[in-house]
Amino acid sequence: QVQLVESGGGLVQAGGSLRLSCAASGRTFSSYAMGWFRQVPGKERAFLAAISGGGGFTNYADSVKGRFLISRDNAKNTVYLQMNSLKPEDTAVYYCAARSGTAHAFARAYDYWGQGTQVTVSS
Repeated sequence: QVQLVESGGGLVQAGGSLRLSCAASGRTFSSYAMGWFRQVPGKERAFLAAISGGGGFTNYADSVKGRFLISRDNAKNTVYLQMNSLKPEDTAVYYCAARSGTAHAFARAYDYWGQGTQVTVSS
């Protein structure tokens, strides 16, 4: 069982930056691939980025490639999402997720989810 807690969301102006953190419980964090997703009301959860257990592989959605950076610190059981050049359309609830095995872009492939953190980008 893995418990995930996101933090770092908030209100930021367009063009600004935020760094989200996701702290995981458990002693086998490095065996889990991690992903970041976001969701706005009335829409499905959308993939943003994923990272392998060891951190050597990353994958990004086209909508955030070049603006967002996923990373992890296995010694701290934490995964990060650095978000730069934020746009109003980035406003959403952001979730981290964990799965055993390889990094994946499909939400249904993930076994564990955090409670989400709100990111609001003002124009």
